[in-house]
Amino acid sequence: MDQQFIVSMAFILASFALYIGIAIYNTAKSTSDFYVSGRGVSPVWNGMAIGADWMSAASFIGMAGTIMLLGYDGLAYIMGWTGGYLMLTFLLAPQLRKYGRYTVPEFLGDRYRSDKARLIGAIATIIICFTYSIGQLSGSGVVIGRLLEVDAKVGTLIGVVLIAFYATMGGMKGITWTQVAQYIVLITAYLVPVIFMSLQITGNPIPWLSYGHIVSEFKELDEALGVSQYFAPFTNGTKAQFLALMFTLMAGTAGLPHVIVRFYTVPTMKAARWSGAWALLFIALLYLSAPAYAAFSRFILMTQVAGQQMANLPAWTGSWIETGKLQIADANGDGILQWAELVIANDIVVMATPEIANLGMFVIGLVAAGAMAAALSTAGGLMITISSALAHDIYYRTINPKANEKKRLLVGRWSILIATVIAGLVALNPPGVITQIVAWAFALAAGSFFPALMLGVWWKRSNAQGVIAGMVIGLAVTLAYIFAAKYGGFTVAGIIDTGAGLFGAAAGFLANILVSLATPAPSIESQEEVLDLRYPEQMTYKDGEVWMDEGSEAKIG
Repeated sequence: MDQQFIVSMAFILASFALYIGIAIYNTAKSTSDFYVSGRGVSPVWNGMAIGADWMSAASFIGMAGTIMLLGYDGLAYIMGWTGGYLMLTFLLAPQLRKYGRYTVPEFLGDRYRSDKARLIGAIATIIICFTYSIGQLSGSGVVIGRLLEVDAKVGTLIGVVLIAFYATMGGMKGITWTQVAQYIVLITAYLVPVIFMSLQITGNPIPWLSYGHIVSEFKELDEALGVSQYFAPFTNGTKAQFLALMFTLMAGTAGLPHVIVRFYTVPTMKAARWSGAWALLFIALLYLSAPAYAAFSRFILMTQVAGQQMANLPAWTGSWIETGKLQIADANGDGILQWAELVIANDIVVMATPEIANLGMFVIGLVAAGAMAAALSTAGGLMITISSALAHDIYYRTINPKANEKKRLLVGRWSILIATVIAGLVALNPPGVITQIVAWAFALAAGSFFPALMLGVWWKRSNAQGVIAGMVIGLAVTLAYIFAAKYGGFTVAGIIDTGAGLFGAAAGFLANILVSLATPAPSIESQEEVLDLRYPEQMTYKDGEVWMDEGSEAKIG
């Protein structure tokens, strides 16, 4: 048993013990604790938890690798995800918090006075979160598989056991404080290597300022190795695909149910806005670092690995080949590893770079712990959201409205356990790389929830028939395009499966608007309720006027 294994295991086990301890200490004792953490989380802590929930395995493990392999085209992920978060923070999160429900399907059901809308919303939530969770569990398998030097499938099963335990125990209350701890672990684990690489390669410890120098050298390196230029736009897809992917991620972010529900855990509408502001700050630390991470990793691979004798490759290559995520073949038989003969999955770039750059066993162990924190934090939030849809929206609000607190908690915990196991089994043989699977989840959210929520908050004429038609048609169009593009080779203007949300959202908006206009308008009470959402929490819209809520009947304006 080598020292690296012992150090990495120590980091992993210490972080696992921390998460489990937090979950036990914060065991949910009521449905309010289980679903919205008692609505008592402060904006700063909630922003940190949102950051952990948001910075999933796709962000931590996959994003830098995607940018490294795709170059300019990979920037669509950063711009789409960041833009979507701004949209969510300003256009939806405060208004949904003011409405005061537990889940997104519950908002839809009550806003549109429709049990059918709530049920369809719950089904859409399960589909979106289940798809997303496959990517997260697959990511945990990559990390644990490398650590134990076993197949990634075994690592996935270990991750399933851990998530099932702490998510089932603590509910949203436990998940919130677990995610705060996970954010601290993951952001430390992400920043330490990129700072050390910057210092090692450029002599400057500030990677955000130094990596531009490395990028300027890529043109000559690319020409020498005969590969496409790193910053040449649209070399891995069309301009339409770039824009469609960016829109899909942006709209999907604003419609992701497991992210939206985090804004329900704060006490007020104002706190929801501040949660979004803090979250953007915490998320920026990773998103601004990802391009630097990608540039340094690519530079090291080009200058220190490509061109080496096959017999003298560094030891780390053997370890990663065993995980199935790295392939090396001397295709031309010259005994030298060419750049084209190195096939590295984007899912392992962040994990492998500390070894590639020889940063030492402590940094490697820290990155392993950070990657696990990223995968587990998001997976835990997804499982809570699936549980909410099953236990609250379907079981309590539809099947058994008279269920007591104890039974509702029991159903919620069993829902998490079953959902985690099923998602874990699918993740044993994932249908794509982490960022691709996650993009599908965003596309599904863009096609179903984004039109429903935007029109539900900002268009008072939208009615139950419209939102049902919009969600069903938007979801169907998105799913159809994903399957047709991935398995049938069908594309429109070069837009592949990861850009499917563009078509789903367009169909969802169009169906919602046309059906709403063709059917009776909602009641006056319902329309005033929608208008009321747009005003600060201490103001109420009624009888065509805006009034202060705090004891006075003073009319505004």
